[in-house]
Amino acid sequence: MPVDSMRRAIPNPVSREDAKRVNDARALEFLRQGGDSFMTTTVDAVLNWGRKYSMFLYPFVTACCGMEFMSVAGPRYDIDRFGCALPRFSPRQADLLMVVGTITHRQAPILKKVYDQMAEPKWVFAFGACVCSGGPYNNYATVQGIDTIIPVDIYVPGCPPRPEAVIDGLIKLQARVQQERVPAEGRHRETAELALPVVEKPIA
Repeated sequence: MPVDSMRRAIPNPVSREDAKRVNDARALEFLRQGGDSFMTTTVDAVLNWGRKYSMFLYPFVTACCGMEFMSVAGPRYDIDRFGCALPRFSPRQADLLMVVGTITHRQAPILKKVYDQMAEPKWVFAFGACVCSGGPYNNYATVQGIDTIIPVDIYVPGCPPRPEAVIDGLIKLQARVQQERVPAEGRHRETAELALPVVEKPIA
């Protein structure tokens, strides 16, 4: 129900007691329809602040971009500043899936299983050109972008991407997490619910 129709449904007050009762009724109706209150927005801000500085990443490393991931995780670039320094090699303890390197069609079911086993809320970080779009491997064996398998939150292209680009992607992901409101049913989305990507046929 829109706010205008809600105001028409609840009559204008006449006395101070009526005004308090009507205001309470309007506030309850607003919250019942999914509106935010001071308490819910403050709690969401605190939870998102904690989430963005305590990401436990799961490195799904398959190919040469793994060397660049080691560089980013090393002491020179120090992703511990972003709360991502402690990788978890169990998907049940991770909330950031960092897919690094080429993904073949034979590995695709494994990647999907790892994503499904992660707890909510969870985010996906596409690390490198092969993960984002298949990279130079436009053939039958390579997945042309992991967004055909799982939903992706941040894309960092490059072959390989520079550590500064990866850090910029982490900063953008943190900004997204800070502003995000996680629904009660979680953020999990099946690829059937996503818009299909544009796939170009290889030139013979």
